[in-house]
Amino acid sequence: MKTNNSQGRSVVIIIGAYLFLKVIVNMILGGGIDIGGIIQAVVLFAAMFSGLQYLNYVVVAVLGLTVLVHLPGNIMGIFHNWKHIIYLLEGGVDVLACLMLILPPNVRQHFTNKWSEIDQLFKS
Repeated sequence: MKTNNSQGRSVVIIIGAYLFLKVIVNMILGGGIDIGGIIQAVVLFAAMFSGLQYLNYVVVAVLGLTVLVHLPGNIMGIFHNWKHIIYLLEGGVDVLACLMLILPPNVRQHFTNKWSEIDQLFKS
């Protein structure tokens, strides 16, 4: 798959691995299989790995909305259940991932593949 910056792609792979780890931790804490979380992690990883323009902002929006939706409940529940501390830490890592997807120049350069050239992305 074509990339315009190998360092940026490495950061994307690390963030993708974090997304899968996050799903596993949430399944352990939640006590069940989270098919929706697995699908979301796969889709977000594929979007990031493709390097297509603006998909980093889509991933940032999904992660940011997830943090915003769960933040009030996690703050309120912090004194009632120890799991909320882990969820708050998870939210902090989500915010860091968002920043890593939009601030470093090498990551931004990874997301410069044109949508019109999508068929050529999978060629070596």
